[in-house]
Amino acid sequence: MSEIQDKVVIITGASSGLGEATAHRLAKGGAKLVLAARREERLKALADAIVKEGGEAIYQVTDVTDRDQMASLAKTARDKYGRIDVLINNAGLMPLSPLDQVKVDEWDQMVDVNIKGVLYGIAAVMPIMREQHAGHIINLSSVAGHVVFPSAAVYCATKYAVKALSEGIRQESEGEIRATNISPGAVSTELTHTITDPQTAEGVDELYQMAIDADAIARAIAFAIEQPGDVDVNEMIIRPTKQPL
Repeated sequence: MSEIQDKVVIITGASSGLGEATAHRLAKGGAKLVLAARREERLKALADAIVKEGGEAIYQVTDVTDRDQMASLAKTARDKYGRIDVLINNAGLMPLSPLDQVKVDEWDQMVDVNIKGVLYGIAAVMPIMREQHAGHIINLSSVAGHVVFPSAAVYCATKYAVKALSEGIRQESEGEIRATNISPGAVSTELTHTITDPQTAEGVDELYQMAIDADAIARAIAFAIEQPGDVDVNEMIIRPTKQPL
């Protein structure tokens, strides 16, 4: 039997991109999915598709920047399935721009979603996982969490923070909670759609011509989950073969 079979998995940002691809892959492995995002129509369509394919999934409309909503999401998962085995902190934004454009509202968005959203997810599941003496938190960082590049200073800062949080979970887990930091390069998702600076968007669009499919990251997430309980895959960087950055 697969190590994924019957695991209760929460996925944030599940309505598209990496979250959606991961939901489909884990459902095929027998996971019990709790899907979260802001767009209910897409969430419902995804949950319905998974159930139609023989999988198990429920959903809850959730804004990761709202601590109470994240706590409610964890409660829903536990009330339905009795436990939470995996949290995939996937929701994220990437409105890149040079610092001298002073797009402070966009900086705030990135901090709220990319850092505080991850923290609220951790806060929601950590007490439950401690009580269970088991659990797995998977955080989606980025290549930008390992190298800084122009027009991405704030985004990089948020993704460095995610990497730090992942390592903090590992160090403090006392062997109970597994922590995986996954850092994608250019992947074909809606992530680039939030870039409002035309020049930056043009450069990113050029880079993303080599983007790999979201299922490449879903396969990596599945690999981390399906390891035996005494194996903790802490770090994966996954780029297109041709990506120079």
